[in-house]
Amino acid sequence: MSKIDRRFFFKVVKNQLFNGKLTPQQVQGMTGILNRWENHHSMDDDRWLAYMLATAYHETDKRMWPIEEYGKGKGKLYGVRDPETGKVYYGRGLVQITWKSNYKKLGKALGIDLVNNPDLALNLDVSIRIMFYGMINGSFTGKKLGDYFNAAKEDWINARRIINALDKANIIADHAKKFYSAISYTTG
Repeated sequence: MSKIDRRFFFKVVKNQLFNGKLTPQQVQGMTGILNRWENHHSMDDDRWLAYMLATAYHETDKRMWPIEEYGKGKGKLYGVRDPETGKVYYGRGLVQITWKSNYKKLGKALGIDLVNNPDLALNLDVSIRIMFYGMINGSFTGKKLGDYFNAAKEDWINARRIINALDKANIIADHAKKFYSAISYTTG
């Protein structure tokens, strides 16, 4: 089985995306993403992995660790306390899931009660599972990684539609290409 060359990966991303310095938390977050890829998706298109890494990079403000949305949804419809659960379904995690319906849908798909425990999306493993499931299966907007990266297509810009229309699409596309350049394999 092939494994991603971690030494090469971290050297490239450190220099191209993190201004020459990585925190232990950034390394841990990216390691979790790489581990999930190798253990469950290594036969899939590496551009998918690169785009997921770039999405996490953007959505977490380069932390590569699950975060709460800045402002916790204040002033937005999804930022209002739910009368049934008493919870607020603002953005959380590596991909900033919002809205009760999305917490419910993703929680059901993963076998996790995210509706009553939305902060579980801040757990690294849970957040990685949410990102992988949602981006591969089109759970966020109906668009999925396979729509933009396959044998006949490579569309780094429109892939942003998987998460959030074309908000910052060019910037994220550039980051994704840098992550893609860092993915190299060792055999053994």
